[in-house]
Amino acid sequence: MQGIDQIAAKVRRGVRVNPDEALALYRDAPTWLLGQLADDIRARKHPDRITTYIIDRNVNYTNVCVARCNFCAFYRPVGSSDGYVLGFEEIFRKIDETISLGGGQLLLQGGHNPDLPLEWYEDLFRGVKARYPEFKLHALSPPEVLHITRMSRLTVAEVIDRLVAAGLDSIPGGGAEILVDRVRKILNCYNKASADEWLDVMRHAHRAGLRTTATMMYGHVETMEERLEHMMRLRELQDETGGFTAFITWSYQPEHTELGGFEATGVEYLRTLAIARTVLDNFDNLQASWVTQGGKVGQLSLAYGANDMGSVMIEENVVRAAGASFCMDEIEIVRNVENAGFLPMRRNMHYDILGGPVFREREVPRMLELAVARHEGDASRPPEIAKYAARSAAEKRLRRPELSE
Repeated sequence: MQGIDQIAAKVRRGVRVNPDEALALYRDAPTWLLGQLADDIRARKHPDRITTYIIDRNVNYTNVCVARCNFCAFYRPVGSSDGYVLGFEEIFRKIDETISLGGGQLLLQGGHNPDLPLEWYEDLFRGVKARYPEFKLHALSPPEVLHITRMSRLTVAEVIDRLVAAGLDSIPGGGAEILVDRVRKILNCYNKASADEWLDVMRHAHRAGLRTTATMMYGHVETMEERLEHMMRLRELQDETGGFTAFITWSYQPEHTELGGFEATGVEYLRTLAIARTVLDNFDNLQASWVTQGGKVGQLSLAYGANDMGSVMIEENVVRAAGASFCMDEIEIVRNVENAGFLPMRRNMHYDILGGPVFREREVPRMLELAVARHEGDASRPPEIAKYAARSAAEKRLRRPELSE
């Protein structure tokens, strides 16, 4: 086995590392060296010192979910009094607020709700595009796509084609967790999507012309080797399709979850980000996960391989449910980027540069805390839900109270 110095020299020459070399770096290289190697790669890929970000909104359209992942504090079982489905008009209002802040996209993800058929998504997407033709829908992670295929009894390719026809623009990389089935079974997320199934949805999306992101949630039950196996599988698919725009990693948030445990440290986050930049040599962009790490570690990420500060977000529900509630509006993101010595620029999901900060072009209201899907105590039901056949016993009882008598 080569020593750390020899592997580091190989990385500096731009030569791809193999799994054993990556493990040696991850396990034994000092943190400063990992950061230096990652920053060198970032500088080669982005010599202009531009750090990008996107203004969009993370909307979780439902928290009702049958997957029951034990690391998730967000979901509610079918029939829960705390369960919700957002109405189309609610989502349209969220889009209006996003546009007012300079945004042009929704990151739309939610639970695996058995009472939302494929037609619900198609009608929503068409409704969005009818009202906001230029607005983008970055929507439905691979497990959500699989959930829809199982309910509709269609293939992944057929579901993606129908969603694209309705207005889907790109697919987020959620639900990847760790792409190793041993881990997925312990996390109780294997049934929602095995590692191969997650990758296959992304393969079909790329073949359909969609661009997607890739993610990794670490720091729960996986080993260091399994984190690297996850990255290697992403690297292989990117070699095949070239369809991933960016990689985002974050630490497991344990508060209020069934799994419990402890959150990984900020140093471990920086080491993981740096090794991802080293291993994922065919990914142009790495996002800093300030939403789980906070603004200052997010800023420090720019010295450990990240070239993107992710999203202003505007709204966030999933990570907040597990105890993290960091908020940075555009002014705060720009300040962090500039103080780190980089040039902040707005982008879209394809990483096309859109321009400089919006708040320097016009007055934008400050956003000092992230919005939520719904205010506490709001138990309203969307009127359009009645258009679709109920599948769950709980939903059938809501529509026909006499069934409960």
